[in-house]
Formats: sequence, C-alpha cells, structure tokens
Amino acid sequence: MQNQKKVSLVHNYLNELGISEDIYSYYKNRNILVTGGAGAIGSNLIIALSKLVGEDGKIIVLDNLSSIKYPNPWNVAPLENIMFVKGDVRSDVDLKRVFKEDISLVFHLAAFFANQNSVDYPEYSAENDIIGQIKLLEYSRLGKIDRFIYASSGCAIYGSYGQMPLKEDFISMHLTTPYQINKMTGEMYCNFYSHHYDLGIVNCRFFNSYGPGEVPGQYRNVIPNFIYWAMKNQALPITGKGTETRDFTYVLDLVQGLVKAGYYETALGENFNLASGSETRIIDLAETINASVGNATPIKFKPVRKWDTKKRLLASIEKAQQLINYSPQMDFQSGLKVNIEWFKDNWENIEKNADFSPGMSSAVR
Repeated sequence: MQNQKKVSLVHNYLNELGISEDIYSYYKNRNILVTGGAGAIGSNLIIALSKLVGEDGKIIVLDNLSSIKYPNPWNVAPLENIMFVKGDVRSDVDLKRVFKEDISLVFHLAAFFANQNSVDYPEYSAENDIIGQIKLLEYSRLGKIDRFIYASSGCAIYGSYGQMPLKEDFISMHLTTPYQINKMTGEMYCNFYSHHYDLGIVNCRFFNSYGPGEVPGQYRNVIPNFIYWAMKNQALPITGKGTETRDFTYVLDLVQGLVKAGYYETALGENFNLASGSETRIIDLAETINASVGNATPIKFKPVRKWDTKKRLLASIEKAQQLINYSPQMDFQSGLKVNIEWFKDNWENIEKNADFSPGMSSAVR
C-alpha cells in the first residue's frame, strides 16, 4: 500500500508536468540500469522510468541497500518491469550480471553517502565512489550504451567560497570532505570517458534533495533526520547558528531533471545544476517541521562541524532550463508536507531502518 501511494505520487507528477510524446517514444522499450535505485532519489526515479519504458522495457536496479539498512528492499516499488539485483558497483560479478540485460542507458546514483560518512571512512568512500564508478564506466563503454547520466553534487564540487547563485563555470579546489573530492573526481572521469571513448555522458549536480524515500540516519540528510526526531518529540539539533541556508530540492524535481538529462541531445557532454533555485534557513526549516508534527521540545544548538564551511547554498538553474527545459514544480512548503506524510505512512519501516548509534551521533559531531 505504501509503495502504491508512492507510485501514484510519481505518476501524478509526470502527468501534471506534461512529459512530451517525444520523450515517451525515446524511452519506450528500453532496458535501463539505475545504480542506487533503492535510495531516496533512485526509488522515485525507477518508478518514473518504469512508466516511460512501458511493459516491454525493463528497469534494472543495482543496490547494496546501504541507504535503508534492511535485508528486504521495501523502498523499491514491486512493479512488473523493475528487476532488483542486490549487489555493488565495485563487484565485477554484480556488474556482469546487470549488463547481461542489454542495457542502453545508465543512471549512476549509487554513492557512499555522504560528507561525515566519508570523513569517518575515507577508504570505503573512495573504493565505492571512485573505483566503483571507473568499473561502471568501463562496463558501459564495453557495452556500448547510449548515455551515462552521473549524479554529481553541487553541494560538493563548488567548495566553500562560491558566489551565489552558484553557476556551472565556477569550480573550487577548496573541498573539505572525501565525498566532495569523490564527486569532483567522478565528473572528471565522466569527462575523460566522453573525450577518450566518445561515451555519451551527462553530469547532473544535485542540491539538497528531500521528499518521499529517504530514511533518517547519522549519515543522512537534515530533513529526514529533523522529521524523525520531531515525530519522536526530540530536540532538533542545529550545527551552527541556524541562519545558514540550503537550496532544498524536491526529489521529483530531480527525477524530472534526470529523465530530461537522459533524453535531450543538448545535455550530452554537459554539466548542470538540478536545484530549486531558492534558499531556506535551517532555523526556519526546524521550526516549520516542529510546528507541522506538534513537537514542542526546544531546538538545541551545537558547534559547526569542521568540514561544514558553507554559510549559504543557492544554485542557478538557468543552464538546466536552457539545455533540458528543466522546470521545478514543487514549492518547499508543499514538498515538506508530502515528505512528512510519507514518514507517517511508512513509520514502521522507518523506525526499523533509522541508523543512529547509541550515545554520540555522527549526525551532529
């Protein structure tokens, strides 16, 4: 029932967006690989792609379930044209398995997520995000796929000192976590495979995703963690003063961008931001969530983490608008309401999967 509601959310979004017949024709009957397809963005993307490819197409999900911490992929909609393969992008055995399916497009969303996790485990982070990606690019090259769409991160590669709104022609080497370094490296490897092997690549730079599908945990994003703690009547911890801002982007707006990145010829060889193009203060986010779920426990403030040097994040989305007709649809308040409803509908699974260690948590360290 919970997954059916999620399927309806995605289908309704696509219908209201008005996906063109040309896009439907392009995707029809394709076999598409989505790495990280059980995660927050991937689990929504595969529903959209399932609709686009139709009954004679196939969506292959490769995921090691690190994002949901549960042996059963409950976050993956059980649709007839979705094939789930539990596996890892670092494994040749698993990659050989999925590339047997005559794949023509790859959406690479799998990652060792995210900043604090990579600080705590830099070797694992590099193995997954760099070595794993190189292997995936190699199999994609050998398999002669049409296009490789990479989930990069605008929150990562622009560093700490960019001028707002952040535009694609600004790149910083002032990166403060292995995750940020890995995302920059990932784009570089995509560009290498494009230049050297003529592999069709697209680098999509995500900003602060939120929405149905993301489980809370000490290494997860702020919005699912805030909703989880607020629903348990716990104090929401803010690392900093609360005046810091982020460009929170509804997950289905990111799905829209990915679908269009997979279609438009103008996207090939390009990099562009996928974001909302607006910023929200963290203190306002916390107060809104508390009010929405009735949490009266006061907010608590904690020291800023050493790597978290960004006071503001705001993306320019002009390039994506021009290249792929990207058009974010969801305002922040409405998207947050949908996110909270998803938590309520899936509370039993979320409680099982929320990954917080006893005592001190890396979520606020």
